Amino acid sequence: MSDSIVIIPTYNEKENVESIIRTVFGLEKFFHVLIIDDGSPDGTAAIVENLQKEFPGRLFLIEREGKLGLGTAYIRGFKWSLEQGYEFIFEMDADFSHNPADLPRLYAACIEGGADVAVGSRYCNGVNVVNWPLGRVLMSYFASTYVRFVTGMDVQDTTAGFKCYRRQVLETIDLDRIHFKGYAFQIEMKFTAYKCGFKIVEVPIIFINRVLGTSKMNSSIFGEALFGVLQLKWWSFFRKYPQKK
Repeated sequence: MSDSIVIIPTYNEKENVESIIRTVFGLEKFFHVLIIDDGSPDGTAAIVENLQKEFPGRLFLIEREGKLGLGTAYIRGFKWSLEQGYEFIFEMDADFSHNPADLPRLYAACIEGGADVAVGSRYCNGVNVVNWPLGRVLMSYFASTYVRFVTGMDVQDTTAGFKCYRRQVLETIDLDRIHFKGYAFQIEMKFTAYKCGFKIVEVPIIFINRVLGTSKMNSSIFGEALFGVLQLKWWSFFRKYPQKK
């Protein structure tokens, strides 16, 4: 049994899914992996099912009907992981934009650095993004600056999706009250953890744009993040957040 599980949401990731699973399982630190597939028509789930025979008790799959959103995929994964008793629960993309070799560094930030939430950060040590168009780099960087200004969080990479949570964080946050489904979900989770009094530590990573498969980013996702931040701040004036024990 591992104390750590890596949740990887997938939609049409047949080019990446087997490779990302094998890379995580090839690490010295022993991780389990949970794939949450949103009804990929390209056969992503079938690839995972086949790999489960090779990695019994270590590789898990939840299949959902249709594309239900990144946030709801992670919430489903968080609840499942808590039920199974994992102490450290990770978020990671399937497309190698997050380097699996950085997983142990996020784990160490919690074990040795006292983090409740460890964030793989593109911006805490300069701008560490490879193969993104300049416009997207600037959009992402200034979006994080905007989020910091509105929320007051001392987090450089507020939209980061490469994270490790201690179990207590996800038990304390009311997951059923997490509102956003797209990239604003990542901001909402950090902001809620921050308001609950948890320690967020950033670990510098190099983010590499996907080589295989198709990006899921679009303007509506960005718009949700832009206006969602103002909603989060407004709601926070009227909401009582459970505090870290």
